[in-house]
Amino acid sequence: MSGKPHPAAVVVAALLMGAMALLLGSQIFKTVAYAVEAPTNGQPVAPPAASAAQPEEQAPPAPSPAPAAEPAAPAVPDDHFVIRRVLPIDGPIEFGTYYWDADGVPEGELVITIDLEAQTLSVFREGYEVGATAILYGSDEKPTPLGNFTITEKDADHVSNLYGAPMPFMLRLTNDGISIHGSEVEWGYATHGCIGVPVEFAELLFDLASLGDRVIITQGERITVGDAIAPAQS
Repeated sequence: MSGKPHPAAVVVAALLMGAMALLLGSQIFKTVAYAVEAPTNGQPVAPPAASAAQPEEQAPPAPSPAPAAEPAAPAVPDDHFVIRRVLPIDGPIEFGTYYWDADGVPEGELVITIDLEAQTLSVFREGYEVGATAILYGSDEKPTPLGNFTITEKDADHVSNLYGAPMPFMLRLTNDGISIHGSEVEWGYATHGCIGVPVEFAELLFDLASLGDRVIITQGERITVGDAIAPAQS
C-alpha cells in the first residue's frame, strides 16, 4: 500500500478539526463573557448599572489669617512726666516775647525745659505747657551747663554778688550762681551762664515755681505731645 492517506480520510480529518476549533472558540468567548454577565436560571441579566458619580467633598476653606495686631505702645512708667499739651504757637518766638496760658490747667508737678539750640524755654505743669519764651544763655567764655537741675533758691529782688547786676525773680539752679532770671532779651545779647527771660515772664514763672522743681537744659533735644521725661537720677 502506498503511504499516502486516502482522500476521503483527509476530508474527514479536516471536518473533525474544524468542529473542534468551533467548540473551543465558543468556550473562550463564553469564558470572557462571564466576566460581565452571570446566568440566572439560564436567563442573561444586564450588567449592573454603574453607580452615579458622587461629587467629591470639598474641604472647608481655610480661615483667613487674622490681621496682625498693631504693636502696643510701650507703657510709660508711672514716675515719668508725660507731655499732654503744647501751646499753639505759630512760627518761632521772637526775642523779648512770650506766651502764657495756665487757665484750667490742673495742679501738679512743674517741669521747666530749656533747649539752647532752639533758644527757648517751656514751662509744663502736670504735662501741660503753660508758658514759652525765647531766652538768652551763656557765651562761649561763660557757657550755660547742660543737665538736670532743681530750683534751690528763689529771690524776687536778687542782685549778682559777682557782677552787681540786678537778677529779678531769680530761680537758682547751681551753687556757683547759674539761675533763671528776668533780663532784656534781645538779639545778639548773652549772659555769664544764666538763662535770661523777659521780666514779665520771669515774674509769672517765679509765682508758679517752687523749691525743688526740676529744670532740664539740653542742646538740640526737643519734646512734643506724648513724649515722656524720665525722673532725674539721684
